[in-house]
Amino acid sequence: MNVYRYALLAFLIVLGRAYAQVPPRGSIIQRVDDQIMIDLADHRTPKGTSFNYFMSQSNMYGNILIPAGLLAGGIIDNNKEMRQNALYVASSTLISYGTISLIKRLVKRPRPYRGNFRIVPVYLPNEYSFPSGHSASSVSTATALSLAYPKWYVIAPTALWASSIVYSRMYLGAHYPSDVAAGSLIGAGTAVYFNTIRKRVQ
Repeated sequence: MNVYRYALLAFLIVLGRAYAQVPPRGSIIQRVDDQIMIDLADHRTPKGTSFNYFMSQSNMYGNILIPAGLLAGGIIDNNKEMRQNALYVASSTLISYGTISLIKRLVKRPRPYRGNFRIVPVYLPNEYSFPSGHSASSVSTATALSLAYPKWYVIAPTALWASSIVYSRMYLGAHYPSDVAAGSLIGAGTAVYFNTIRKRVQ
């Protein structure tokens, strides 16, 4: 196991330990989380809700269609690099989502609406809240694609797409700010980690 794997393992252990009792009621993190969620819920509009729900739903399609498009393009053009990039993007996203699923079951943080009756969700998501799987997978996909193709016309739209999904999870009442922050960090970190490995084996 090399130093990068040790670093990733240590990060996950620290993250899990830090939120083993996520965060206690009355803590500053919880108070800030609650206040932001209440403000968002109190200022929703029909158009804003429709847009953010659409963006949240686009997560799955983007995570599938982006690597699938790269793979199809690589096969059609007989482009080995594009096929490898498809595998890189897909692997980063799958691993980040799997990591999130594991942490969720270890931490078991309740969804915002279960912790504060003033936080009214648009719909009732299942499972646990910390960290955000949508945030992790969308940020991982966007980061991996941007690292594979570091051009402004790739980075700008993918960053906008991922950040819109991250925001939508809070707007819809599904996740606290600390949930999406942790999910985004894990998603970006996974993509960077796999990019490091990818470069070393090339």
